[in-house]
Amino acid sequence: MAELKCILWDVDGTLADTERDGHRVAFNMAFEEAGHSRKWDVPTYGELLAVTGGKERIQFDIERGDMPDMPYEEIAGLHARKTEHYQSLIAEGRIPLRPGVHRLLEEACEAGITLGISTTTTPSALDALIEHSLGHEWFDRFAIMAAGDIVPAKKPAPDIYTYAMDQLGIPAENTMALEDSENGWKSASAAGLKCVVTVNDYTKLHDFNGADLVVSGLGEPDHDGVVIFSNPHALKLHHVQLKHLQAIMNG
Repeated sequence: MAELKCILWDVDGTLADTERDGHRVAFNMAFEEAGHSRKWDVPTYGELLAVTGGKERIQFDIERGDMPDMPYEEIAGLHARKTEHYQSLIAEGRIPLRPGVHRLLEEACEAGITLGISTTTTPSALDALIEHSLGHEWFDRFAIMAAGDIVPAKKPAPDIYTYAMDQLGIPAENTMALEDSENGWKSASAAGLKCVVTVNDYTKLHDFNGADLVVSGLGEPDHDGVVIFSNPHALKLHHVQLKHLQAIMNG
């Protein structure tokens, strides 16, 4: 049996529902500001989420003919401005944590579990979310915050997870990933990790075959129970608790 020593969290869609009402809105603000007529509606952005990384999504939209061609420097500038808009949305309190996230983080922290972040979002966007949605003390409570272009290959490649584990000195057999998307699940799986998936409107139809638990969210004890989509370990749960993650590791 393997002991759970570390939990690595994805950010966008996992810690908070950032994609539809955060990143998408911020992209459109940056496009309009730069004089582009392109606007990513909700279904379009859902399609673009199959491409990992914000600059990569702009490039993909260019390559399929939906945005005018532009040099990489302009793409990077658009993305940087988008990040500034995104940080403002967070500071305004428009992107709260998903239910159960803070509860489970506190539970794991109190139990001495090492906590970390493994995400493709930019460090500045991550910093803004932690500052305004979790609190400044979490910059110290997360043992590592692996984000953005710190590794060459983004999810579904395993690089961001292997980097975090290498930095922490904790092996995959003692580490669990929390994800929300198929690319995230594939990244965690390729890194040899157990993985719990909390889906959202954009990802609920993704293929999570092989994941250790797929639920509608982490849930709260005083709310309706979570919807369970896949439960190969036959866990009995109303909401996801640390004991359930430990049981998955032991299984």
